[in-house]
Amino acid sequence: MQGLKAASLMMAIVVGTAGSTAAQVYPSRPVSLVVPYAAGGGADTVARIVAERMRASLGQAVIVENAPGASGSLGVGRVARAAPDGYTLIEGNWSTHVANGVIYSLRYDVQNDFEPIALIANSPLLIGGRKGLPANNLKELITWLKANPERATEGTNGPGSIMHVAGLFLQHKTGTRFQFVPFRGGGAVIPEMLAGRIDLSMSLPPDLLPQIRAGNIKAYAVTGQNRLEAAPDIPTVDEAGVPGLYASAWMGLWSPKNTPKVINATLNAAVVDALADPAVRRKLADIGMEVPGREQQSPEMLKAFQKSEIDKWWPLIKQADIKPE
Repeated sequence: MQGLKAASLMMAIVVGTAGSTAAQVYPSRPVSLVVPYAAGGGADTVARIVAERMRASLGQAVIVENAPGASGSLGVGRVARAAPDGYTLIEGNWSTHVANGVIYSLRYDVQNDFEPIALIANSPLLIGGRKGLPANNLKELITWLKANPERATEGTNGPGSIMHVAGLFLQHKTGTRFQFVPFRGGGAVIPEMLAGRIDLSMSLPPDLLPQIRAGNIKAYAVTGQNRLEAAPDIPTVDEAGVPGLYASAWMGLWSPKNTPKVINATLNAAVVDALADPAVRRKLADIGMEVPGREQQSPEMLKAFQKSEIDKWWPLIKQADIKPE
């Protein structure tokens, strides 16, 4: 009996040592970062910028894998089912880790089936209007919308998207009513605005800024607390007269549930190093993305931020009775 106990104790020590050694040498091979959208979009671009710089800290490549489909839920579901060993991560965002949780019947829980690593980028939206609109600032736009209820149109990239829900938030904050016209992507709205067939858009800066700079689209405000580094002449919603109209397309990194804390800490440190690199910050700023402050880059802050976003947006989405297409 004593021999059996001694053998069991020795086995426990060996297993414990092996687990500790495995954690210490992490990562010993390339890490997969799943982007739940097609290559070439904003989420993909951000992931590749950050992943490339993480290599320097981890000593291993972070390989971006695109897994589009079902509003991002296919790629996210794949990571939810992956081994919690730190070798498969997901780049999630407002849609995948907030809106999808209330719009779709998912086989995973957007809050409880993942371990937060870090918030990596944040992009407030730009409120833009077609060139022929009579309003020249946000207050005038609100006045015009109130004088023409249900007549104006906002182009979106589909029901339940940040562009759509931000438009609902605008209506809620200002007591206005206008129609939503869905398109396959945010970029597809721009030609319709240029042609005068769509009045408004609440879009990511990379979609609107080129046309705003060319004088083809009017810029009314940034839906954030700070002006954009890429467009410092555009006022915030607070400055433009609709305080608190905040909406952003943020992005973060998660690992599967039960990933060891020591591994998540290693990944977080690599992200923090990446986001401190001036070259990374410049590349993100060039595409209209803001880098969160250092105090916002911890796993705990991402967890708290995601919950605050769910608390803010789920009631609005439920009230609007948004259904999947």
